Amino acid sequence: MSSETHTVFNQPPPLVDYDTFAADVPLREAVARGAAAEWAPAELHELGVIAGSEQARLWGEQANTNPPQLKAFDRYGHRVDRVEYHPAYHALMQTAIGHGLHAWPWADDRPGAHAARAGKFLTWYTVDSGHTCPISMTYAVLPALRHQPDLAAEWGPGLTSRRYDGAFVPAADKAGVTCGMGMTEKQGGSDVRANTTTAAPLDDGTYAITGHKWFCSAPMSDAFLVLAQAPGGLTCFLVPRWKPDGSLNPFRIQRLKDKLGDRSNASSEVEFAATLALIVGEEGRGVRTIIEMVNHTRLDCSLGSTAIMRRAVVEAVWHTSHRAAFGKSLVDQPLMRNVLADLAIESEAATTTVMWLADLFDAPEGDERAGLLQRLALPIVKYWTCKRAPVHAAEALECLGGAGYVEESGMPRLFRQSPLNGIWEGSGNVICLDVLRAMVRSPQSVEALFDELTVAAGQDRRLDDAVEAASKQLADLDEPEWAARRLVEDLALILQGSLLVRFGDPAVAEAFCSTRLAGDHRRAFGSLPVGADAGRIIARHAVEA
Repeated sequence: MSSETHTVFNQPPPLVDYDTFAADVPLREAVARGAAAEWAPAELHELGVIAGSEQARLWGEQANTNPPQLKAFDRYGHRVDRVEYHPAYHALMQTAIGHGLHAWPWADDRPGAHAARAGKFLTWYTVDSGHTCPISMTYAVLPALRHQPDLAAEWGPGLTSRRYDGAFVPAADKAGVTCGMGMTEKQGGSDVRANTTTAAPLDDGTYAITGHKWFCSAPMSDAFLVLAQAPGGLTCFLVPRWKPDGSLNPFRIQRLKDKLGDRSNASSEVEFAATLALIVGEEGRGVRTIIEMVNHTRLDCSLGSTAIMRRAVVEAVWHTSHRAAFGKSLVDQPLMRNVLADLAIESEAATTTVMWLADLFDAPEGDERAGLLQRLALPIVKYWTCKRAPVHAAEALECLGGAGYVEESGMPRLFRQSPLNGIWEGSGNVICLDVLRAMVRSPQSVEALFDELTVAAGQDRRLDDAVEAASKQLADLDEPEWAARRLVEDLALILQGSLLVRFGDPAVAEAFCSTRLAGDHRRAFGSLPVGADAGRIIARHAVEA
């Protein structure tokens, strides 16, 4: 007699071994519209095959279930301040750096390099988001180093190298290096000007910094951008892990943070004790020096949240397409179709918008219009995209039912990760205040944004009405800070709507405008009106593997 009590059925097969870029229709369309359309797809398909492989999924799981460990001392009691990672983390880093996610635009002068790199970031991020932290910081640090040409010349080749080298040795002995950041302190948080870390100038032109950083990500990086108070005011510095004589630079890792998500990445608290530091830019102009760095990391925050939404909707559509309930496939149940289509619209709107945003980073130096658009649109997109990711991940998780609440599904990790980008590089209030600041200091950026919105004028009445309402809202702002979140949300929605009307699938654009612009877009997912072409919308996010 058989000991089997049942046969397992009505369960989806594993979603592995497919090209994630080929399956991402909105992303493929966005890349095809850009300057990199002729050369980027081949590299994106190559990375997409790796990202969709069973091996890559395993790397992501292993790197998160085996988080980094702090080794502050060696066996003899000497201070070493090392962080050790699981081999899967190194495999993820090797793949990301090998495909140029850390520095592609700075080493490749082909047109559309930033947008192509953004496409790669979206494609690879869903395998594991934690290791992309040092990838993003390395990408963002290079513009800041331009303020100190000698450092840019010294560190640039290592930072742009496509060879990952995880050895804990001086940068000069490595095939490639990465860079981290340490800006915030216990008493300051987002208010970096409240930092108390001091920088004392030395006779040889270097500085000795003393103080602490409450958050320092990727502490095994080869160098860090740090803010400290020099005699001339808050200043930016590069802090290498090793001194020129080959000895360790004092870089005391006090502990690793026990975080909600981002488990594969080490975030730490560090102390500096007369630590060697090299000035970047001018004394007293630290914030201005790092502003380009902030812009690039904010772009990556937007890309990361978009990638989370993409992965969430793919998992939800895959599960419901392979599971039946009450006599028919879940994906064919009317209410489930409404939810899935609504999730797909949110994901598609984010993808279309962040890729348009990445195109602005590829504009020629001195392009005033692109600069004005970027100044205002970047925080707007960052705010809204990051705000939508957690509620989107929660709804997608629910589509899987109890299975989605189990770690093996990958959805809990996605959900835990979803709030991070909304905090990194400015939480919601900070970002909204930055939008207001941009409007006051650069009114031309407001004009540039509304000029961009009028490109779609006359194509959808609901969009036209929403643009007009936003314009009136700007003119009638009595208490700007009080109303900042509503204003930024409205601007984000009309920007997304205008881009979908211009570039998106007609079914997606129609459903977006009928809910996010004309309807009450603050309702839960699954509130699309009767007549929405759910089948067409869902099909654009279905994977065949």
